[in-house]
Amino acid sequence: MGGAGILLLLLLLAEVGAGAAWRPPKGKCPLSCSCSKDSALCEGSPDLPESFSPTLLSLSLVRIGVTQLKAGGFLRVPSLHLLLFTFNSFSVIEDDAFAGLSHLQYLFIEDNKIGSISKNALRGLRSLTHLSLANNHLEALPRFLFRGLETLTHVDLRGNPFQCDCRVLWLLQWIPSVNASVGTGACAGPTALAHMQLRLLNPKTFKCRTIELSRFQTVGESALGVEPFSYQGEPHMVLAQPFAGRCLILSWDYGLQRFRLEEELSAPSVVSCKPLVLGLRLFVLAARLWGGSQLWARPGPGLRLAPTQALAPKRLLRPNDAELLWLDGQPCFVVADASKAGSTTLLCRDGPGFYPRQSLHAWHRDTDAEALELDGRPHLLLASASQRPVLFHWFGGRFERRTDIPEAEDVYATRHFQASGDVFLCLTRYIGDSLVMRWDGSMFRLLQQLPSRGAHVFQPLLIARDQLAILGSDFAFSQVFHLEPDKGLLEPLQELGPPALVAPRAFAHIAMAGRHFLFAACFKGPTQIYQLHELDLSA
Repeated sequence: MGGAGILLLLLLLAEVGAGAAWRPPKGKCPLSCSCSKDSALCEGSPDLPESFSPTLLSLSLVRIGVTQLKAGGFLRVPSLHLLLFTFNSFSVIEDDAFAGLSHLQYLFIEDNKIGSISKNALRGLRSLTHLSLANNHLEALPRFLFRGLETLTHVDLRGNPFQCDCRVLWLLQWIPSVNASVGTGACAGPTALAHMQLRLLNPKTFKCRTIELSRFQTVGESALGVEPFSYQGEPHMVLAQPFAGRCLILSWDYGLQRFRLEEELSAPSVVSCKPLVLGLRLFVLAARLWGGSQLWARPGPGLRLAPTQALAPKRLLRPNDAELLWLDGQPCFVVADASKAGSTTLLCRDGPGFYPRQSLHAWHRDTDAEALELDGRPHLLLASASQRPVLFHWFGGRFERRTDIPEAEDVYATRHFQASGDVFLCLTRYIGDSLVMRWDGSMFRLLQQLPSRGAHVFQPLLIARDQLAILGSDFAFSQVFHLEPDKGLLEPLQELGPPALVAPRAFAHIAMAGRHFLFAACFKGPTQIYQLHELDLSA
């Protein structure tokens, strides 16, 4: 028995038994107990608590043959002020184990074999001032165990093999918030924290929040691209579905709480559907492998999109990607062309339509275009099948070549993101390792290599407050990575599956009704929609 428990027990027994000759309490005093007028000390296996008087004030139970403390076990002794358990074999304390003990002030559960205590085990002890769980087998305590115990002044948790992981975070946060002295003892694990005093741990160093993506909805046809946009304050998604021959626009159904079809545009062999909102007008560029790329427009709310312009039919022969960028205050599209006879083309708005402003990178069979800002100026990064990615910067009303990216052969596509003031680049390689690079002020430098087999997309996404990057795969599960701010590196978070995504080609994020969703466009299977869930590992 702990020293505090023995001292308080002797004091209380002296108080309640002073001047009174020994006699059994009302009812029978078990043979294994010593009883006075208002107290009982038992060792062995008494019948509990039916044997005792309802006016009993103090009860001490030593080496009793009880395997667990069940709910409502002390309802017949509601007047208890002190209850002590020591050197017992029970290992579990259930919810409401002390129900009915509203007058209990001292609860000592010391030197037992308790490995588990339910979160509502102490519920209803509104008069409790002294609590000891010392010298048991507790590796963690459930969150909210002490909820409602407003009168606590002393808590003793010493002598337990606490695992100082996320399970103790709530306890570290609770200790300074309560008006009570708390003895916590030392950590038993993990190894890095073994023997360290709990009171010396800094709650801010614990990383106990994570996220998880789970399947939410399936959109039937396969797709090559997916793009978010907001029109009239409502988020939308547009999917490029080449086999269905359309750009499919989805919006949120508030009644069914699912995404629904809003409109579709006829676009056979489409590879990219790029939206642009200008006030009340909505434009969609449909880049197509055959039949020419088109611009669709919606003049205002309530109207349907209609084709308004054929886009650079002599230059865009085999488009592979399209991106939106703003140059000198005007919206422009850049379309990466993968044919030898065509050329990647910059199309800028001029009057009612978009017309060629510049041809870039002819004869290089470009597979991807990425617009980004570096050093406060617009830049354009083109990936191609014939050479390393080339970086252009906007200068004098046109794009000029600035540099290429070293150590980046066979890159299919590039995507960038910003974090902590730095610009990072995700480079997709179908064979070999995909790359993560960081801009150093003059060029991109290698930061990480991530194994990838059969990858066509390595997409960074900022979802709520989490910077993620998703590496798709044609042969295995797609991998989700999370940027660790302290390290500045991408760390594995989860796999998307099973079942695995079938040839993923694009990922996009949309926030809707306070929830966050991830769209995964797949070339050989249906588009999958995932919902993001935030998990508290300290719960």
